[in-house]
Amino acid sequence: MLLNLRILLNNAVLRNGHSFMVRNFRCGQPLHNKVQLKGRDLLTLKTFTGEEIKYMLWLSADLKFRIKQKGEYLPLLQGKSLGMIFEKRSTRTRLSTETGFALLGGHPCFLTTQDIHLGVNESLTDTARVLSSMTDAVLARVYKQSDLDILAKEASIPIINGLSDLYHPIQILADYLTLQEHYGSLKGLTLSWIGDGNNILHSIMMSAAKFGMHLQAATPKGYEPDPSVTKVAEQYAKENGTKLSLTNDPLEAARGGNVLITDTWISMGQEEEKKKRLQAFQGYQVTMKTAKVAASDWTFLHCLPRKPEEVDDEVFYSPRSLVFPEAENRKWTIMAVMVSLLTDYSPQLQKPKF
Repeated sequence: MLLNLRILLNNAVLRNGHSFMVRNFRCGQPLHNKVQLKGRDLLTLKTFTGEEIKYMLWLSADLKFRIKQKGEYLPLLQGKSLGMIFEKRSTRTRLSTETGFALLGGHPCFLTTQDIHLGVNESLTDTARVLSSMTDAVLARVYKQSDLDILAKEASIPIINGLSDLYHPIQILADYLTLQEHYGSLKGLTLSWIGDGNNILHSIMMSAAKFGMHLQAATPKGYEPDPSVTKVAEQYAKENGTKLSLTNDPLEAARGGNVLITDTWISMGQEEEKKKRLQAFQGYQVTMKTAKVAASDWTFLHCLPRKPEEVDDEVFYSPRSLVFPEAENRKWTIMAVMVSLLTDYSPQLQKPKF
């Protein structure tokens, strides 16, 4: 049976004619799953060990293979409901969560600022307790990380960070699944971040070293990552024997990097800073000039939506760009998060060799 599974993996092809990247996974021996995440909150990857994050990626690959490739129906969340609080608009987070939860048999309920005002019409404490009585989990995309912390403290159900000012953990899971599919392993990769010291970079800093990945980050002066996050990341690098380099020089960060990564320079809520930010980020656009100093096997990631000033078309639409597989993997990773926090399901696919 395991032999047949390997054959299926090696020959899997999408209906549109595109090869299915899971074929590049280096699989180890079947292992009994010892990781249990049921009932946990996912507010930041800081509170998860390397093995726990690897488990979520393993589960993501498993669901993607069983549902997308084998066409199985897995109603793992049948009878369960999800509250989705969105203070900020979204394409990928909303669509991946709604379709993913429904595909697993559950019922997602979308709540905008027109439906719910966190801490305005009703206190965060009361909101958390009401949602706990009516749903099985809550995914919240909010402005302030502190609001998530209060929701998690007061709720009796799992709270998932769909994005906050400080972290965006579910995006990074999609990034790592994409890189795992492409490279076959994450250990030893060098990630080159070129852009703002924002929630995406913070989430990378809270997790990359746990996989044995190095991080080289370039941010303009005044836009460096949060000092408290940097302090923890430095400790992670020391514990795991990885390199963490912070600079203001984009080419220095790109030099020798396997993965060039950037993000929007102007996040929602920062529109008034647009002119100032565009000036500060001059020279930070990712181009083929940037790629020339990267590793020979370089790839490119961007969590979207993308603006041309952040990365030019030549890189963004090149064969080295993984942005669209990365976007799709938002669905498989958020499905894995919800399954791991709400059920006792164990992956059937062999565990990838991270």
